Amino acid sequence: MNRRVVITGMGVISPLGNNLKTTWAGLLTGQSGAGPITIIPVTEDYACRIGAEVKNFNPEEYLDKKLTKRADRFILFALVAAQEAWEQAGIKDGIYQPVRMGCILGVGIGGLNTLEENLREIIAGGARKCSPMLIPSMISNLAPGNLAIQHGLKGVNYTVTSACTSGTHAVGEAYRMIKDGLQDLILTGGAEAGISILGLAGFGRMKALTTRNDEPQKACRPFDKDRDGFLIAEGAGVLVLEEYEAAKKRGANIIAEIAGYGFSCDAYHITTPVEGGEGAVACMEMAITSSGLKKEEIGYINAHGTSTAVNDPVETAAIKKVFGEHAKNGLLVSSTKSMTGHLLGAAGGLEAIITAKVLQEAIVPPTINLDNPDAECDLDYVPHTARRADITAAISNSFGFGGTNGTLLLKKV
Repeated sequence: MNRRVVITGMGVISPLGNNLKTTWAGLLTGQSGAGPITIIPVTEDYACRIGAEVKNFNPEEYLDKKLTKRADRFILFALVAAQEAWEQAGIKDGIYQPVRMGCILGVGIGGLNTLEENLREIIAGGARKCSPMLIPSMISNLAPGNLAIQHGLKGVNYTVTSACTSGTHAVGEAYRMIKDGLQDLILTGGAEAGISILGLAGFGRMKALTTRNDEPQKACRPFDKDRDGFLIAEGAGVLVLEEYEAAKKRGANIIAEIAGYGFSCDAYHITTPVEGGEGAVACMEMAITSSGLKKEEIGYINAHGTSTAVNDPVETAAIKKVFGEHAKNGLLVSSTKSMTGHLLGAAGGLEAIITAKVLQEAIVPPTINLDNPDAECDLDYVPHTARRADITAAISNSFGFGGTNGTLLLKKV
């Protein structure tokens, strides 16, 4: 079976806004979601004291009060983003059998903040101080588990955890299940709330984070020679995927089609991508081949673009290997992480949504802070200002620790 798979709903919680409309507007105007970290106590001991936080988020505006007290922040992000996507898709009872609807969500880390809070209580007062909701609040599969309860999804239900590729792999696996006839509708994407004491300290000790603490909105600068690490962020991006004929029959507003998916592993190093981007090349090639499109038909790449010393030139080299002359002749590339920061396991979900919006709205968000391009980064990264462009096909890249790679290919319907 080889069914077509389309996106009919999208929802976002991001550092730029608590819905898709506000986030998209922020991207097009080149806004940065960065600032000093406020949701956890941060001292001078931390090399990085800035991040891209979700702002003014009150889950009680959207969800049952009891649920908001017993679920970690990443689960609440997922629930609210999914609610927006579900409403946009216009799913009504009886459209699909519950066993033909599922949820696959990417979560890279899970409930670090809940874990830390309970650990402090246990150390101070013993085991009885541990919340009975610790485990269901923090484990990563309780994000899709809660989504299933919220929307009556009795089909597939699991979490993909593959570091910063989690969200992309989740969307890709959801696409494959619908394509192969195993499910008819899947809620998918990613959610993450990794701005925590452990998250900040751990990534900081790896020297992976930016330390431009005095200029947070200029800190994330993909492809710029003055980049010094990624900007940690949080949020969720959730999509409704459906089989094309069924979506068309019910009169759904079809946003874009997922036409290809690629995956690979560098099998090289636990944190550093292989020189030359061999894994990224294989991943993009697989997505393109599976779509049946010509490389010249692809007009935009939402790059992984983390603003780290190694990733940006490696991804650039991989793009040039895959696309040849087209890489410098009509192909637009941008890193929206320059504005949203890096949502870790949720990045692929958010960036798949952004890529779909590029196809829908015919405009490409910029890469901000690209003031002094690295000599090794010599593509058209749409610097500073959004650009009108009628894109018919685009890809979204995600690469993660352990050498894991994922690419989604989207096209207009």
